Amino acid sequence: MDAVKTLKIDFVSDVVCPWCAIGLASLEIALKRLQGEVAAELHFQPFELHPDMGPEGVEVVPYLAKKYGMSAEQVERNQQAIAERGKAVGFEFRMERRSRNWNTFDAHRLLHWAGEVGAAQQRALKHALLSAHFTEGENPGAREVLLRCAAQAGLEAARAAAVVDGDEYADAVREREQLYQQAGISSVPSVIVNERYLIQGGQPPELFEQSLREIAAEA
Repeated sequence: MDAVKTLKIDFVSDVVCPWCAIGLASLEIALKRLQGEVAAELHFQPFELHPDMGPEGVEVVPYLAKKYGMSAEQVERNQQAIAERGKAVGFEFRMERRSRNWNTFDAHRLLHWAGEVGAAQQRALKHALLSAHFTEGENPGAREVLLRCAAQAGLEAARAAAVVDGDEYADAVREREQLYQQAGISSVPSVIVNERYLIQGGQPPELFEQSLREIAAEA
């Protein structure tokens, strides 16, 4: 029997990116299907879709309509199509609750700290933040949301509060963001396997499964 191949996976994404939620759900389905064949060391890396956005955020529909040159009706249709794609991979979008886009820098600082605590805690925090924003319609940059998500992920409350209330990991997050930008990453999700192979977009589970199996065979 062949040994299980372990792949390093860097999941470059933002917590206000709907395709990142879909991509993560698809990737996790693929990894479950590959159990006994392929294992993953999964690390979440920062990417800000709205790095210059103020703490007050902006309304989603007008912002996306202006950014992509679409009508409000087209944006609404796209949002519903995204919700259907999410449903197919087990992620619940409640688009009627998500009225604003937000700055996510503090969320990335908290995720960076969680990654130092452990991969399981970082993954749980990522899931909690995605659900807070896309299912509950909350601001993933708000202190109370960040601390609640940290608690859900099993992270120590006082330490999480210290990270959120200070500026720890700000330089580390910016360095990571620059690293991926300089590597040519301009859209997310970008899934980098073994620091060599790139899978982009919210792909279906079947594509992740096939790609990871092929990469593991080459490894």
